[in-house]
Amino acid sequence: MATTTAAQRRAQARTEFDAFLAVCPSRQLLDRVSDKWVGLLLCALGGGSFPQPSAEEGTPRAMRYSELLRQVAGVSPKMLTQTLRSLERDGLVTRSVVATVPVTVSYELTDLGLSLHVTMRALKGWAETHVAEVLEQRAAYDARPVEKIT
Repeated sequence: MATTTAAQRRAQARTEFDAFLAVCPSRQLLDRVSDKWVGLLLCALGGGSFPQPSAEEGTPRAMRYSELLRQVAGVSPKMLTQTLRSLERDGLVTRSVVATVPVTVSYELTDLGLSLHVTMRALKGWAETHVAEVLEQRAAYDARPVEKIT
């Protein structure tokens, strides 16, 4: 079995996409989609309604910037703009501008964004379902006596 050099492994990674390798573009994509605002925006654009569920829950739809800002509590306008631009650049979201007074701008998931939305929605659901357990585990961990390292 022949060994490979670091340069050969990097070249191979470019064709195989192995996120465990630092130079792999898929790692950058994982960094992007693991951002909390990305996940919440994909869920919102995918039809997630919070806090009031509706008949449209789960139905992807276009949303205006101000709707997204209201729905995703805690996101600043600057972070919302930056995140939407990065999602548009990655081809996950489309931005539509309608020449009205004032100008109407809306965002919608692309087919690629919809395919990622399924995964992000499942992750959001898991977090909502298991948060009580995680909080209990954190409390139990924090209550343990501190071990001395000798």
